[in-house]
Amino acid sequence: MLCSSCMQLSADIQNAPQKQAKAVVFDIDGTLTPHPLEFWEARRDAAKAVNIYADKGYKIIYLSARITILQTNIPKWLKENGFPDGNVHVTETVEDKKDHARFKTRTLQDYLAHGWKVEFAYGDSSTDFDAYAAAGIPKDHVFALRREGETFCQPGAWKTCLSGWTEHIDSIAK
Repeated sequence: MLCSSCMQLSADIQNAPQKQAKAVVFDIDGTLTPHPLEFWEARRDAAKAVNIYADKGYKIIYLSARITILQTNIPKWLKENGFPDGNVHVTETVEDKKDHARFKTRTLQDYLAHGWKVEFAYGDSSTDFDAYAAAGIPKDHVFALRREGETFCQPGAWKTCLSGWTEHIDSIAK
């Protein structure tokens, strides 16, 4: 039973309540972590930023294209690092694993079809930004996180390239 811990993480998408239908999406690896391959630690103030959105009533959506064998640790990692509850969606099919942007676009379009308004999005890769644009999230509401050790953010349609979460806390706390 090597795969007894391999569980399906993707959450069912519920219809948005009429009064509170706003959501925010976060890529995980490289966005909430310092680098896509350094997923055991959280970026400084990442949980604080996500909690600000949760406290404001936003639906929290986590999207990850992490390799299958490491997906099951995501909920535990989020909890241990102080991130608020949210829906976690991971790649499940061969097609999703080959085309991360398509997987993320489809997931976000499912939220839109259920009445959610995805108001803000955060990512670190071009596939994140492609998905956010395809889902209709305005460029002015998309933020890029620069990967640790990199000089620039990955290309895409985003408003600001952030070196970390600390510099962004005040603007989302307003």
